[in-house]
Amino acid sequence: MDEDSLVGNQDYDDAAPREPTTSASTRRLLLKLGCSFFLFGLINNVLYVVILSAALDLVPPSTPKGIIAFCNIFPALVAKVGWPYVLKGRIRYTRRLNGCCAISIAGMINDRSDAKVVALFDSLLMRLLGICLASFSSGLGELTFLQLSTRYHPSSVAGHAVGYFASGTGAAGLVGALLWWLVRGLGVRTGVGMSSVLPLLIPLSYYFILPRPEVFAALALPSIDEEDHLDNEATASYTPLPTTDDDSPVMPKGPVALSPSDKWHLVKPLLLNVILTHATVCVYLFEYTINQGVAPTLVYPVPPPEKYWILSKIVQSIRDYYPLWQLVYQTTVFLSRSSISLGLPPLPSRLLSLPAILQAVILFIVVIESAVGIFGDDSEALSFSLVFLLISLEGFCGGLAYVNVFYRINQEHPHVPHGDLERARQEREFKIGSIGFADSTGILLASIVAVPTELGLCRAQVARGKKFCKSL
Repeated sequence: MDEDSLVGNQDYDDAAPREPTTSASTRRLLLKLGCSFFLFGLINNVLYVVILSAALDLVPPSTPKGIIAFCNIFPALVAKVGWPYVLKGRIRYTRRLNGCCAISIAGMINDRSDAKVVALFDSLLMRLLGICLASFSSGLGELTFLQLSTRYHPSSVAGHAVGYFASGTGAAGLVGALLWWLVRGLGVRTGVGMSSVLPLLIPLSYYFILPRPEVFAALALPSIDEEDHLDNEATASYTPLPTTDDDSPVMPKGPVALSPSDKWHLVKPLLLNVILTHATVCVYLFEYTINQGVAPTLVYPVPPPEKYWILSKIVQSIRDYYPLWQLVYQTTVFLSRSSISLGLPPLPSRLLSLPAILQAVILFIVVIESAVGIFGDDSEALSFSLVFLLISLEGFCGGLAYVNVFYRINQEHPHVPHGDLERARQEREFKIGSIGFADSTGILLASIVAVPTELGLCRAQVARGKKFCKSL
């Protein structure tokens, strides 16, 4: 199956004079590019976070929340594994994004199914089906936007795009958790229904805000290496792109498509360097085991107003603890995923495994706190402070792992024969898309581990007389 490259469908006049290269015009284009990719990351991931934050409300108390996590990640994993490895040729970005938008809306509308005449079991199945559709759309969308970032040159522009996309995905966590915190009082049916219109912002941003890659060819931006130089030469004298996905531009050579052996040759070093050496799978395994298997059991008595004036305004029932932990986690994820877009330097390669090590330590401590209570059941303030600190650190580690791994892959350039630009582009797209399954694999494993973890920790709490988890 061949995919045709198209970024937007607006017409572009090759004969029109180019905009003068000034610092103001450069800043304006980079701002539009950053805003576009920020919105892509925000909207593509926000429904995923809404579903995770609403886990307590989407399923009955007797259903482990890890089931929500499983349905919310497995279809995304299928999309991330299927598209880069199975499909070949050039990418139809327009069709992909329109399809993702339609699937996501359909999933969230289906997720609202809660008719009074439907049995609870049937209603639960319909909600899980809707979650699966939204997950598939989110996984395919994330893959597509990361691949789209590699179409921009020079490398500084591509890094700008992926940095803002990562920041948008972090903002999605914060916005999604906060959004559900605000609308959950309206009920699942109304709250999820209101969220279903958000995917429409993706095609609007794509068509009306996103600059085309060709416009950066006229700017006096530094080229990092020979590949950037070749790409800038190509975009400076490009063949006009078609206005529909079905028409292909005239190419001087036959169609280029990476073979399975080509893809395996590209992915082998990534499997060792990124997925194994930098422990990307482990980062997300530990992180989402905490979020889905341990955090639901980190509940304490409702703080009395006379003793905890501020905290009592936030936590008014024991059901408020879980969305609060999600909000704290998503806030710190947003800050750390925005590190590169804020101008901070990326982590050195030798430190990319550090987030996984810290996540393992955090997981161990919160499991002990949940099971036995490090400070005892009479020291809720100390326990709350400890959990708040650990959840914050967990979010920082997860966000740093995400943005730094994808940024470094985005900045790599394939070694291809001189002038073979189409092959170079497809290799860049495949490389950044091929590692997307690493984080999803870690999250999927965590959703499986989270079910027995949550049940086991709840039993341990009940055994020592703390029965809050049973009332969630």
